[in-house]
Amino acid sequence: MQIKEINIRKMKMKMKSPFSTSFGTFQDKEFLLLEVTDELGNTGWGESTAFHSPWYNEETLETNLHMIRDFLIPLVLDKEFAHPDEVNELFAPLRKNNMAKATVEGAIWDLYAKRNQMTLAQALGGTAEKIEVGISIGIQKSTEDLIELVRGYVAEGYKRMKVKIKPGFDVDVIKALREAYPNVPLMADANSAYTLDDIDVLKQLDEYNLTMIEQPLASDDIIDHAKLQKELKTPICLDESIHSLEDARKAVELGSTKIINIKIGRVGGLTESKKIHDYCMEHNIPVWCGGMLESGIGRAHNVALTTLPNFILPGDTAGSSRYWEEDVITPEVVAADGYITVPTSYGIGYEPNFAAMDRYTVDTFNFKA
Repeated sequence: MQIKEINIRKMKMKMKSPFSTSFGTFQDKEFLLLEVTDELGNTGWGESTAFHSPWYNEETLETNLHMIRDFLIPLVLDKEFAHPDEVNELFAPLRKNNMAKATVEGAIWDLYAKRNQMTLAQALGGTAEKIEVGISIGIQKSTEDLIELVRGYVAEGYKRMKVKIKPGFDVDVIKALREAYPNVPLMADANSAYTLDDIDVLKQLDEYNLTMIEQPLASDDIIDHAKLQKELKTPICLDESIHSLEDARKAVELGSTKIINIKIGRVGGLTESKKIHDYCMEHNIPVWCGGMLESGIGRAHNVALTTLPNFILPGDTAGSSRYWEEDVITPEVVAADGYITVPTSYGIGYEPNFAAMDRYTVDTFNFKA
């Protein structure tokens, strides 16, 4: 397949409700959508998961746009590829900028699957026909508000609750949730808000039968997490610390983690995601697919990835209606009783809703061979 044209849309969509983490709160989601077209007129879609500010990692929407436009597109435009894995190799000499790389690579994976009349899940080697869905809940104004929110999601059938915590909003919150819902799978996501000085606080969470504590310590750390894991009964899950297969290998060998969250953008694309999945499966480390508040395009890529066999824990890929009044794909991603049925159409399995895309597009960029 030969990439002949690339279109980028700069998007801005308002989420149904504000989303809060230990870093801050926002409601308007800005992101990039990227469409590649081959010599036959087939198209593939990718989505940048970078936020408008560098609070999750060093990347932002604007740095992604710069990298894609000035470095990545020149590498792929008018170039022939036999398989999307070649894109991962082509981008390897460029340092970091994984979310920018994943945006382009994801679109080429979608294109590849369509050209070969496969679903993206099949192209990746996935076999699941439906995936379990968890929910990610931002920091709320009060514990009572959080409990009420969880009540609704339990009624909807979501298979796992992930709750954001931060110093001062942690043990008492988890205790209250566990008392209200003694049997609901529950995990705490700290987004690097703690240090080893907080070890006594974190050890208290062992009492509440959590599935995991996600990324409690620094976003670039694997050493202190190994020290912390030795002190905790609860499994530590690493998120921000894992950017590649090599990071995953080192963390596992050090004993820094018992579970890994794979985010396609964070690790640089589907090819690297699959490598990490395969390594973790070989070493009995469960994985799950984290969410970045994606629109339907990015959400569809997450669904496809989660069909691989070692995704044995529910991910963050909720239905479109969890976040958006209107999504940019048709049909929208639907979660029913805690499951998403994997689409059977070729590629990502969903069609772009151009009318909706146009409503939320604030700028466009076109590149032709």
